Amino acid sequence: MVKIKPFAALRPPKKFVKEVAARPYDVLNSQEAKAEAGEKSLLHITKPEIDFDPIIDEHSQPAYDKAIENFALWQERGWLLRDPKEMYYVYAQTMDGRTQYGLVVCAHVDDYINGNIKKHELTRKDKEEDRMIHVRIQSSNIEPVFFTYPDVPEINALVERIVKDAPEYDFVADDGFGHHFWPIKEQEDIDKLTALFADIPAFYVADGHHRTAAAALVGAERKAQNPNHTGEEEYNYFMTVAFPESHLKIIDYNRVVTDLNGMTPKSFVEALSNDFVVELLEGREEPYAPSGHHNFSMYLEERWYSLTAKEGTYDDSDPIGTLDVTVLSNLVFDKLLDIKDLRTSTRIDFVGGIRGLGELKKRVDSGEMAAAFALYPVTMEQLITIADTGNIMPPKTTWFEPKLRSGLAIHTF
Repeated sequence: MVKIKPFAALRPPKKFVKEVAARPYDVLNSQEAKAEAGEKSLLHITKPEIDFDPIIDEHSQPAYDKAIENFALWQERGWLLRDPKEMYYVYAQTMDGRTQYGLVVCAHVDDYINGNIKKHELTRKDKEEDRMIHVRIQSSNIEPVFFTYPDVPEINALVERIVKDAPEYDFVADDGFGHHFWPIKEQEDIDKLTALFADIPAFYVADGHHRTAAAALVGAERKAQNPNHTGEEEYNYFMTVAFPESHLKIIDYNRVVTDLNGMTPKSFVEALSNDFVVELLEGREEPYAPSGHHNFSMYLEERWYSLTAKEGTYDDSDPIGTLDVTVLSNLVFDKLLDIKDLRTSTRIDFVGGIRGLGELKKRVDSGEMAAAFALYPVTMEQLITIADTGNIMPPKTTWFEPKLRSGLAIHTF
């Protein structure tokens, strides 16, 4: 079972929230962040290298020192203020007319160590350490991680009641996504949420595996450094936004390749026909989206194709083998294109579905890429099954939108 607690967040006054709130550190490079960051933007804290001219190495000591300086400055200037009591918060996001409602809570480090916070991706030690430095030097979780959990009707009902009131924050960011935020101030509601989550068997990391690992590892460091450790110290907890499973939708995560491994387009299509039912969508101008699992779309030489994996080329009894990313990797990238390692190969790139299938067409038509492949999105059920069975998804499998805005709440310890 998972353990949560409320916390007294550092967060912006209502009048500053849109200026302070920022996209996550890992969806922007330094140049993009510098161009996007206004005076009050949290990017000056999460990507402090942008405050130097020219931009410096984000992993350098001067950058880390600037992060500490800016975090203190934002509080001194009143751009981040401390809530007077420990609370939970509702954070909702609206995209394409659909709103998902999450709870901002603190999860316990031990639940990650003990496996009650389940992951579906591998983490890299270098990226963990980079995020650990930020958590360590600030004694804070500046940016939340993104969890999901099995729906609980009582939790859903409590959130539905809370959001009937006007939100404290309510703004549309420059990308067109809406963000809405309610503090949960009543102690009765706070206590009820704590008790209800105590019956939930597990959290699942949807997005932010490295931030989750970093927060948990810093908590473990603080535990080792404290001879009087009790387990209730604030460093034992880290901030997450947790959404019920039914609210989340995974969108497609597509692939483009630089070459056909020496084959002509004609011979490549012929080779594909060994494992796929290949249908040329002659005369089709609009991009073709896959119709279901094991159906793929391919864009090659200004034409769209439907590829349907033949029976016997995949294993639906295997949580990993049934994934379309596995099917495509085995039958196309490995078997035909000799792309063995998706993490390191320079011959393949990945395009989040938020960019649309038109982005695939654009990259092939420009001559940058030889072919593009679109996949049917992974389901939440597949993600949870893989996490529950201790499996790890292949690289670049899931894409969640909208991304959480950083700066609406900060947890300190």
